[in-house]
Order: sequence, then structure tokens, then C-alpha cells
Amino acid sequence: MSRLTEFQLKLAPLGVDAFVITNHDNLKYLVNFEALPGDGCLLVTRDSATIITDARYQEAIEEEIDDRAVTSVITRDYYGEVQRLCAKKGVKALGYEGTIPMTIYRQIEQGTGYQMIFENNVVETMRRIKDSEEIENIRQACQLQSQAFDYILSYVKPGMTERQVVNELDHWMKLHGAEDISFTTIIASGENGAKPHATATNKTIQPGELVTLDFGYFINGYTGDMTRTFAMGAVSDQLHEMYNLVQRANVAVRAVIKDGMHGDDMDRPGRELIWGNGYKDNFEHGMGHGIGLSVHELPATYGPGRHEVVVHENEIITVEPGIYVPGVGGVRIEDDVLVRKNDCETLTTAPRDLQVVDC
Repeated sequence: MSRLTEFQLKLAPLGVDAFVITNHDNLKYLVNFEALPGDGCLLVTRDSATIITDARYQEAIEEEIDDRAVTSVITRDYYGEVQRLCAKKGVKALGYEGTIPMTIYRQIEQGTGYQMIFENNVVETMRRIKDSEEIENIRQACQLQSQAFDYILSYVKPGMTERQVVNELDHWMKLHGAEDISFTTIIASGENGAKPHATATNKTIQPGELVTLDFGYFINGYTGDMTRTFAMGAVSDQLHEMYNLVQRANVAVRAVIKDGMHGDDMDRPGRELIWGNGYKDNFEHGMGHGIGLSVHELPATYGPGRHEVVVHENEIITVEPGIYVPGVGGVRIEDDVLVRKNDCETLTTAPRDLQVVDC
């Protein structure tokens, strides 16, 4: 069964006659239509699907959309065409996504004869379970990112700025096949490591510091997401303690992940290690999230109190415990794992032992 057909079968139970898809990743997932965000939409009824876009994409549609059930309309009036098609097909209830921009929503709601029905995460829920091709694409992204980490260890030197390192990483990844970043690369050296989402600055990297590098790049439209923390020469006993705890927490979480596990149960063994050793106030974010066409997919997060989150076979999620101590520094070790029936496969191949750059 195609993804589009599977989606169409969901419309009747949702109580809608049609559904308008504007999310860039959902368009790619359902019908392999890749356009810049805002350059069109997909109108799906229970027995038809129409891509609505402009002439810039006409040739691409003819080359890339091989599903004969998908038709197209070339126009600059995307959402006026949605209204016209809904009237023609007798649509009374039109579903829409939670990610729809308000300006687009306002245009579509001006149509008459139908009611707009909010249905969040319908396609996103389908995207949670990866097929073999998706898994292979993410596996390749993880492998390339792991190779990039090895390269950065050979490149970085004391006195370089954080921004220099990020620029070199970006150059290396694209030179070796990456399409683009999936989020702004995070680099945090020394005291900046206490900021979980620090961005590159002109701060120079110094001996005795830990450096955290968190990055994701697309391969064939799918992304990995990895974090490694490394040392610039010898570091303090406290930094070693922090690193060892985070490393143990990462291992402990990956050891329990399997089909049917609940979010709080996956999180618990890692968080108890960190919190129980004096760092309760220094690890407050979730243990991980889903990845795929986007660096943040469902489950959006799992951690304490998230018993309602349940992972299933062939989902890919991150495991990313961390410790962040103001005035001292920080550590995070993040891996991407494929959920299997009785365990998980770790797709990130970079070493987890503390890597030390000679100074």
C-alpha cells in the first residue's frame, strides 16, 4: 500500500472529506513532491490527490511523481484553487495540519461550502515508522557524521574559534556528500558548554576545556543527529566525572530501548545515574526525540512523566543525556538508535570514550 493510499484511508475515520497538506516534509513523504516551503500544497480526497503549484515545478512533477493517481494544477493562485476544487468535489469538511501558516489558513478559510477541521500530526504519526530505504538513508547520515567527528578531532587546535571549527565541519560534510544542515550546528567550549543550545561564537578554544559539538546533516533527504564532547588536553577531575556519568547514562538508556517501551521507562536508568550523583539541577531537558525527514519528529520528546510516549519497532530516536554546570562547562553524548523488537541498534558509530586532542 502506498503512503498516499494509507493516508486516504484515514480521512473517513477523521470525519473529513478532504485534507490540505502544506508542510514541506509531509509533501515529500506522501508524494515525493519537493518544493520550497510555501510554493504549493497537496489536496487529498478519499479518491484523489492534486498537487497545486506553479510553472517552476511543472517539469519536476512530471519527472518525480510516478503515482498516476496524483494529478497537478499549475497556477499562482494556490489556495484559490483549493477552494475551487473543494467546491467541485463537494467537500463539506476540510482537514488541515497544525503546522499550517496562519496566512495560508486565512486564505483557505475564505472558501464557502466547507468547514475547516483541525487534525494535528496525522502524517507525522505515519512518519514515525521507517521503511528500509528510510532506515538506510539515516544510517548513511549517521556514518558520515561519525566520520566527520574523526576528521574534526584531527583538525581542531587550541586558539581556533568555535566558528572556525563549525565552518570546517560544514565544508567537510558537504564535500563528502551531505546536502545541507538540518539545524544550526551547536558548538560549546569551556564555560559555554553549560548552555545546551549554544551557537558558534568567536571564542577561542583553550587547553583544559571540554568542547561539545552537536550537528545534523541531510543525506537523501534524511538526517542524523549526533553530539560528542571531547577534551582539549588534560581536563579537571570534575569534568572527567561529568563525562563518565553522561557516558554511563547514554549506555544505560540504550540498553533498555525496545519495541513497546514507554518514554519515562526509557529515560529513567540514565536520569537516575545523573540525578543520583549530585547533578539533578544540571540535566533538565528530555532524553531524546524522533528523527527522519526532520531533525525533530515524533515522539517530540521522552523523559520524566512521559508515560504516554510509546516507541515501536523501526522508529529512530535519539539518546542524549547531558550535564551542564554554569561556570564549569558541559557534556552531552547523543546517539541515534533504531528501535527493534527486543532491543535497539545504535546507528551512530563515533566513539563514546572521551577523545583527547593533543595540546
